Formats: sequence, structure tokens, C-alpha cells
Amino acid sequence: MLAVQYGMGPESLASRINQPIIKAKDLLRLHRETYRTFWAWSDAAVDHAMLHGKLWTAFGWTIHTGSNPNPRSLRNFLMQANGAEMLRLACINLTKSGIRVCAPVHDAVLIESSLVELSETIRRTRTIMSDASAIVLDGFRLRSEAEATKYPKRYCDDRGKAMWDTVMDLLDPVTMQEDGNV
Repeated sequence: MLAVQYGMGPESLASRINQPIIKAKDLLRLHRETYRTFWAWSDAAVDHAMLHGKLWTAFGWTIHTGSNPNPRSLRNFLMQANGAEMLRLACINLTKSGIRVCAPVHDAVLIESSLVELSETIRRTRTIMSDASAIVLDGFRLRSEAEATKYPKRYCDDRGKAMWDTVMDLLDPVTMQEDGNV
């Protein structure tokens, strides 16, 4: 769905869903008909960028079209960049409120809390993230979900598992040398 909204073409969609291009074209047409308001906004953003040479986020982060603009990048920019504005604002406000932010994770945050305060910290985090979306989106509030990982388990994203395993394998000899177990 997101790839379609960001301008995925019929060839890419056909390949991804393992269907003929004619089926992908039909699905893309149906998507445009079903979500006309979204597509009118998205097309208008691309048109504006092409006519005026730039687009900008709620806080002024700007993309210039240059001499060879990519319409898919322009279509994607406002969603991705304003999402980044929300995450940046949320991280700032979380930190200011005393919530320990370990890292942003794409469109989420990894926080740390004692088990005693965890439920309240999650509630406050979700409120601050909702407040950030309302600021960037002129009053519209996005919902968020929370997933708690408690010791001795650790957060692990399946997409990063191979990298995590590689790093841990590289650290094993270093750890053994430091411990004097070599």
C-alpha cells in the first residue's frame, strides 16, 4: 500500500504480487478511484513542486526540484519528511519530559523505563508522540502502538538480525580477550 502511494509503477507492482502487468494496472487504477482525495493531494504536491521548483515541510525543510526532478521522490517527500519532523519533535519533547530515549527506530522510538514506571512511561510517550503529530499535521493526531520488551529479553527487529549476529560474532573474540579467557 505504501509503495503504491509513493508512486510504484505497474511493472514493479506486478513483480511484487507475481501477477501480470495488466492486473497491476487495474489495481493501481482502482486504488486511484478508491482514494481520490489522497491522489488529488499527492498529484497537487508534485504539480506544485514542478511549477515552483520546491516543496517544504511544516518546519521548513525544503526539497528543490533541480534540473532533473524525480516525480516519485517529490510524491514521497511530504509524507516522509513530515514524518521525520514528527519523530524529531517527539524525541525532543520526550527527552525534555525526562523519558529516556535510546534511539529512534524508523517511525518509532525505543525508550527505557523501570518496570514499576513502564505503563505510565508508555502512556506519556504515546501522548507526546500524538502531540507531535498534531503540531506537524495542524491538529490531526496520529495513533501509535506500543510493544514492551522486558529483561532478560531485548528488542530485536527481524530486518536487523543478520547485522546484529555479525556484530556479536565480531565482539566475541574481543570480549574473550578482555576477560582473559583466550
